[in-house]
Amino acid sequence: MSEEQVNVRYMVRDVQASVDWYVTHLGFQQISNAAPAFADVRRGALRLLLSGEKSSAGRPMPDGRRPEPGGWNRFELVVADLAAEVERLRSRGLTFRNDIVSGPGGSQILLEDPSGNVVELFQPAARP
Repeated sequence: MSEEQVNVRYMVRDVQASVDWYVTHLGFQQISNAAPAFADVRRGALRLLLSGEKSSAGRPMPDGRRPEPGGWNRFELVVADLAAEVERLRSRGLTFRNDIVSGPGGSQILLEDPSGNVVELFQPAARP
């Protein structure tokens, strides 16, 4: 197992729309594409697995529940200027769940992908 790569799986409603969204808006690069079932994209050490309902990850559980997009689990992308990044993405019509929230560690906002999965954008607080 490589410690240089982190894999995160997101269930998505439309694999191709998700690939386009992550590549266009957040600077990911496409690795492979077997839409409508599956695709993966990369940004740095993060490999994002985009799984549609036709993928093996989309199969029902033994109790009948089906994997679905959404929820509150997320990965975080660190940005240098959160306000500017939010303005850039809002101007493209992207959806946020909240406004920028600031705390002692920095500022964050929750961005939604086309399937309702969350990406946290985070700007660390300035260090003295």
